[in-house]
Amino acid sequence: MTAPVFVVEGDVPGDRAYVLDGPEGRHAVSVKRLRAGETVTLTDGLGSWCEAVVTGSEGKDRLVVEAGPVRVEPDERPRITVVQALPKGDRGELAVETMTETGVDAIVPWAASRCITQWRGDRGLKALGKWRATAREAGKQSRRVRFPVVGEAATTKQVAALLAGADFAAVLHEDWDAPSGALASAELPDSGEIVLVVGPEGGVSPEELTVFEEAGARPIRLGRSVLRTSTAGTAAVALLLGRTGRWG
Repeated sequence: MTAPVFVVEGDVPGDRAYVLDGPEGRHAVSVKRLRAGETVTLTDGLGSWCEAVVTGSEGKDRLVVEAGPVRVEPDERPRITVVQALPKGDRGELAVETMTETGVDAIVPWAASRCITQWRGDRGLKALGKWRATAREAGKQSRRVRFPVVGEAATTKQVAALLAGADFAAVLHEDWDAPSGALASAELPDSGEIVLVVGPEGGVSPEELTVFEEAGARPIRLGRSVLRTSTAGTAAVALLLGRTGRWG
């Protein structure tokens, strides 16, 4: 098993002694109970990381390590962004967690017209904070050193602009009475940007679909079954990673 991942604030230490403190240090010392000689990975979550060997601990929240050289994980290509309509309850965090573990690069919350949940004021800021915290924790759990970026909540117009700039843009659309292609056989770019829209439980409205198609997105289906909005993005990302060679 790969070494557990801990996030450092600021620059990743390289080739020197370092003390991991705060919540991360407390988790390493009091929860993981790491001991001298064990190996950990330190990262900023932005792609920079290093391996470090535990040399000891101080109290209940300070892990002392000897850090190795800093390395940088390059950006993956093609980059995959999922525009996720706001699900009900805690299904938003579930979607973020599983997409992060799968390997998505960016997640954009979208307030679709058929979303029951709407982010407004302090409630919206709190919900966005939960999504970002979930991405961070899921990134650590899955041993990533480049965590997905969770953007600000987007309007339909902003999503359309994102789609217009993509090298491949698609909307997961389950209406079998409307023409759509299969994601399993769609022609995908070798590099650049892939942007995929996942609609709410009630589906993407005809008006939204028209806006997205005018921006260059095509309606796409995964299969004959209809997935929940909280799981559709994860299934689509897995398929994209396999087809583009990022899983190999």
